[in-house]
Amino acid sequence: MDIVASHQRWQSARQAELAGPDSWLGLIGLIWLEPGENAVGSAADCPVGLPHGPARLGSLRVDGTDLAWQAAADAGALVEGGGAIADGWQVLLTDRSGPPSRVVFGSLVFFVIEREGRLAVRLRDRNWATRRPPPELAYYAYDPAWRVEAFWQRLATPQSMEVPNVSGELKVVEVTHQAVVGIAMQAVTLLPMSASDTETFFVFRDRTSGRETYGAGRFLKAPAAVDGKITLDFNFAYNPPCAFTPFATCPLPPPENWLPFAIPAGEKKWDEDI
Repeated sequence: MDIVASHQRWQSARQAELAGPDSWLGLIGLIWLEPGENAVGSAADCPVGLPHGPARLGSLRVDGTDLAWQAAADAGALVEGGGAIADGWQVLLTDRSGPPSRVVFGSLVFFVIEREGRLAVRLRDRNWATRRPPPELAYYAYDPAWRVEAFWQRLATPQSMEVPNVSGELKVVEVTHQAVVGIAMQAVTLLPMSASDTETFFVFRDRTSGRETYGAGRFLKAPAAVDGKITLDFNFAYNPPCAFTPFATCPLPPPENWLPFAIPAGEKKWDEDI
């Protein structure tokens, strides 16, 4: 496998994602829902406010983490991926276990995310690119020295880790393994945010954070460990969604993943003014 060519394809895919209609740059709102009925529309008294459209597009009903939608008469909203309808209310899926249902009105799209038992609407304008071009993402040149093999060690006692996000909320992550590797003449450990049969996900900071790379840290995905070892290719480290929008809820790196040296590899800081 030509890893440099793979890295270039990954960069192109990242740029295409950022430029697309469903880009993080198209998010225009994050509204936390209250239990009961939450009106959606352009009227000033709608908790879920729209920048344009009918005064009342419909309502979202929240019961715990269950969600339903009722469109206003002749509002013209379409539902993608919704469930059964009963008494005029249609079940909507959150992103709890897969892609959420989407409510579409013209170029506006909203869907509901679930974070630690709370529900929030993410509002997107899919025509955002007609008003501003996406910037070019910047990267360090691929450096094979930052493709390292780490030991994948099982913790003697599983660890419950409280991970804050940029909204100030805490998520409890159960950690059973750690990656242990020698970098820059130092032995360091990285704790994963999640691990599946195919992929392991890390959030980390290093001495480039806030200078050359995004200040709150970067994300890194690695193939699942094989025979007690895991490959960490920091050339594929990338900016979290909160680098591009204030309407994301990104996890922050735990203190264990604050690395005491620079990792000049992967995606650089995004400059909105470029």
